[in-house]
Amino acid sequence: MCQEWHAELIVAHKKIYYPDQLDGFIAWMEARRVGLITCQIRDTACEIVTLNSLVPAIGIGTALIESVKTVAGHNHCSRIWLITTNDNLSAPRFYQKRGFRPVRIYHDSVKYARQIKSIPEIGKNGIPIRDELELELKI
Repeated sequence: MCQEWHAELIVAHKKIYYPDQLDGFIAWMEARRVGLITCQIRDTACEIVTLNSLVPAIGIGTALIESVKTVAGHNHCSRIWLITTNDNLSAPRFYQKRGFRPVRIYHDSVKYARQIKSIPEIGKNGIPIRDELELELKI
């Protein structure tokens, strides 16, 4: 977690998460960890809290999402959802290709997260990190 997320905690939609305390799946390839997804089920919704694929473009992220879909289905969830920041342009593309849809923008919500953990002002592609985007997949 610290290597990929630069902290032991995640802050999203004004909530603090400790991913090492969440359920999840690890992807392995030749006895080497190549991916991780963490999630949490509440009522009829399953939230993906983190997703990391250490080897891009070979289906690791997709396989991890499929594992979460299976668990969500077994737990009678009606949706899977997640939060990403506005600077992460590849995330909406990745998730939309897998059936997720953008449903909300939380304007200026990263201000709250910065009170709790260190988050740079400028993110990927030189884009100011300000907002959170919510995507969901109805199941």
